[in-house]
Amino acid sequence: MAIEGVEQPEILEINETLRLRRYDGAADFAFAWYQDPELVYLVDGVKRPYDRETLYNMYDYLDQHGELYFIEARAGEGFAPIGDVAFSRTDLPIVIGVPEYRGRGVGRQVIQTLMDRGRQLGFPTLGVREIYDFNIASIRCFTACGFAPVARTDKGWRYEAKL
Repeated sequence: MAIEGVEQPEILEINETLRLRRYDGAADFAFAWYQDPELVYLVDGVKRPYDRETLYNMYDYLDQHGELYFIEARAGEGFAPIGDVAFSRTDLPIVIGVPEYRGRGVGRQVIQTLMDRGRQLGFPTLGVREIYDFNIASIRCFTACGFAPVARTDKGWRYEAKL
């Protein structure tokens, strides 16, 4: 139970073509996403690709401190993972790992779905621990969803949205 007293759903439907699937400990398919130095730079502020241990340590940490999901898009009769997102009151790290899905509004739909979840759970606000100043796509995504900068960090800003 990552959020105390809250049952994490197996699936959160976004629409007929997108959904969030609960992390189940299997993530080898995501390894390729974190080999892209530019993606890692936007996430961590360094251009050092992950090894498998780093990937699983990250996922284990996020799973223990909130709800961790894979973002999945319809692929034929089923769904295929295209990214990941973690949900807690104080952070919403999101990665669209498959480049073809970037810049298509997927992140915004995911964030709006998790904002709805926060409202259902009675959260007054949701926060993002840090968005780097150079991560323009994330800044645009979160501000379009109603998040605003609330405190300066070393490389960017912490953001918050009232629910």
